[in-house]
Amino acid sequence: EVQEKLPKKIIDDLVANIPKDLSATKVKKIFDLALEEYEGALAQPGECVGLVSAESIGEPGTQMTLNTFHFAGVAEMNVTVGLPRIIEILDGRQEISTPMMEIYLKKPYSEGKDIRKLALGIKQTKLQDIVRDFQINVIDMLIEVNLDPDKVKEIGMTPASVLSKMSKQAKGYTLKQNGNVITLKVKGKDESLNHVYAVKEKLKDLHIKGVKGVSQVLPVKRGDEFVIVTAGSNLKEVLTMNEVDNKRTTTNSIAEIEQILGIEAARSAIVNEVYKVIENQGLNVDIRHIMLVADTMCFSGKVKGITRYGVVSQKSSVLARASFETPIRHIINAALIGEVDRLDSVVENVMLNQPIPIGTGLPGLRSKPIKK
Repeated sequence: EVQEKLPKKIIDDLVANIPKDLSATKVKKIFDLALEEYEGALAQPGECVGLVSAESIGEPGTQMTLNTFHFAGVAEMNVTVGLPRIIEILDGRQEISTPMMEIYLKKPYSEGKDIRKLALGIKQTKLQDIVRDFQINVIDMLIEVNLDPDKVKEIGMTPASVLSKMSKQAKGYTLKQNGNVITLKVKGKDESLNHVYAVKEKLKDLHIKGVKGVSQVLPVKRGDEFVIVTAGSNLKEVLTMNEVDNKRTTTNSIAEIEQILGIEAARSAIVNEVYKVIENQGLNVDIRHIMLVADTMCFSGKVKGITRYGVVSQKSSVLARASFETPIRHIINAALIGEVDRLDSVVENVMLNQPIPIGTGLPGLRSKPIKK
């Protein structure tokens, strides 16, 4: 009886959880109660769900204070939380202020085996991290890179392997290695001191080992397992590592998730990230309001921020677009192409002082005139 009225998932969940030895009457009662609960949870036709969601998220948003949360013991590890983080997510920003990943591991690494070694292998090592000093030999126009043998050994490399890494990236230069010193000669016509100095500064950022973009790592124990928290994010490269559990590893960069895992994953990430911020602040917002916002951002197949360039630019109504920001531009552009506004939404009717098409304003009354 209720099969037509309840969603398939609710029916499947009920069937899976109802004990087999229950009588037909009791099973019917359970289904009737579920139906009653489900119908009570549905939004009424004409209910302005967008406005309710905006209030539900906006009101607790005024209570948010914290800007950043600092991980004890690691100087560079900060996480943006609170209102700035909410704004960052809902604006759909490509570059976020503190990207970070939570890397879940497979056994035996998740139990703590070689966790420090693995974490150091993930951390990006630049040339400047393993060098004592850089010197310029002005007479021969050479750059001398003096390696720190202890640091080179710590990342599991040798001066020879550092040289081969450098030669792949520093093309157009002559490189030689003598013990812990690597010399680099600039080829070509431009051998001025300024050019050699600029090359020396570029060398500092050469990628030697680890995952690009991951500047800090911190192994943390969560319950019974170890997780590596990172400052900096490069999900694509981390997911290809054999030691990593790629089903649970995640990043806080929505743009990266969309690019690598697709729009559905990005939608879930928006819901999870916003909910996490609200929960950390000790506030309470129904997850359905956040889901509505996430759906609005993702329904076009790409993550669009709630900005004049994102979701607002997709509105079909000229007046609704004009009510948000830059009204003159919207109205002039619409006039130039002869755009028509059908006035079927809330904002434009409020602007024109007309009844709005929600709630009791939704049904229209038509009557047939009496022919005489």
